[in-house]
Amino acid sequence: MLKGLRALTMWFAVVGAAVALAVAVMVTWSVIGRAIWLEPVQGDVELTQLGIALSISLCIPWCQLKGANIIIDFFTQKMRTSAIRRLDGFGCLMMAATYALLGWRTSVGAIGVRESMEATMILDLPMWWAYAALAPGLALACLVALVQMVLHFTQSPLGPLEGANA
Repeated sequence: MLKGLRALTMWFAVVGAAVALAVAVMVTWSVIGRAIWLEPVQGDVELTQLGIALSISLCIPWCQLKGANIIIDFFTQKMRTSAIRRLDGFGCLMMAATYALLGWRTSVGAIGVRESMEATMILDLPMWWAYAALAPGLALACLVALVQMVLHFTQSPLGPLEGANA
């Protein structure tokens, strides 16, 4: 199960990176088009906003899995490992709650924006797509944080989840 969760977060991150790369290529093409032909990519700002939001959302689960969030361990450096694991477990619980709240509110926002039929100004893309696209990444990040919480509280090794052979 841990390997499957790790693989899924990795694939989310790969897709997120591909989206970010596609946005970078599109922005580059738009800048070149604006400079040379006076013809930028129509809706480039809208596409950039949507693409980067999606990219970040898809990469958040990998960031959570790798423990790449900011950690201030100045006060815990001399604590016992078991106490640090409990604190880390509590931190994972708080992160899971945050991801769950963001995912829930994003989903509610998507429904509201869909009902109001809001669309982007230039390309007339439905705005609810952007909101809805954020929810899977947030849901997966929540799941990862919950699994990490259980591993911390049970003093189980994190290696299998993080990709180590431990």
